[in-house]
Amino acid sequence: MNRRRFLTSSSAAVAAVALDRVPAFARQAATSAPPLVTKFEEVRRGVGIFTGNGGTIGYLVNDAGAMAVDSQFVPAAEACVAGLKSRAPLGPQLLINTHHHLDHTRGNVAFRPAVRRIVAHATCVEWHRKVAAQEGTTAQEAFADATFTNTWTEDFGNETVDARYYGVGHTSGDAVITFQKANVVHMGDLLAVRAHPNIDRPVGGSVIGWIRVLEQVAKSASNDTVFIAGHARDGAVLAKKADVLHFRDYFSAAMDEARKGLKAGAPKADVQKPTQLKGFEDYIVRIPRFTLGFVLGICYDEAAGAK
Repeated sequence: MNRRRFLTSSSAAVAAVALDRVPAFARQAATSAPPLVTKFEEVRRGVGIFTGNGGTIGYLVNDAGAMAVDSQFVPAAEACVAGLKSRAPLGPQLLINTHHHLDHTRGNVAFRPAVRRIVAHATCVEWHRKVAAQEGTTAQEAFADATFTNTWTEDFGNETVDARYYGVGHTSGDAVITFQKANVVHMGDLLAVRAHPNIDRPVGGSVIGWIRVLEQVAKSASNDTVFIAGHARDGAVLAKKADVLHFRDYFSAAMDEARKGLKAGAPKADVQKPTQLKGFEDYIVRIPRFTLGFVLGICYDEAAGAK
């Protein structure tokens, strides 16, 4: 796919926070970011992606207005809302959150005045509220007001959109959003393209569960399905079914390494030493904390049955 072909760019000079939200380091001091550059990119049939600061926003524009999946941070969300209003005369009507992390939900407050509803999996909302309370940021949040446990579906203009919960993975409340007629699937952080991921184990994330989720999603997709990843190496967030399966295989290889070390009696620290995983050497460290060693440590804990 020629991504530049559909490129529309806009920029705004604002100070932003470039942190991924996980409880273990959400209290780190915010640092000034360079001027924010935002970008709208059409994928097909009214579905597109918006990038700025945070996890990829997916959007849909048609005669019913606009809807978005995830909201990044407030400055980027404000730019996204303005851009959607210019593309859809009826403006944004709906926002869906894939999960609760700050770089996917803090911008909810910018969408809240414009949309009729914010939709999320019930567990996502529980964690969003709990973490906000722990961090003292409740006043800065806008929480989903429509929830589901298994599936949610809505006809939106000439498109049918569904959200589905496949089980624990990145967190315990991730939803996969499908634009059925466009055959585009927004994975949130359940898909990171060629980048070491965050497994948020304190909120129920699981490598073993994540492998199952990726297998189920891939099984329901076709070779023509376009996947939107939450994050990616070099910002290449548009992916194919093969990328989903490659990510599954990455986790399977990491689990094999951890189980091998555990069987040999190796301590966790030794299992975490490798900086590259055979067959997956092209995976990068996108956030300093989320290295191969971090992933291998989670795998080791799961293999050992640690709480």
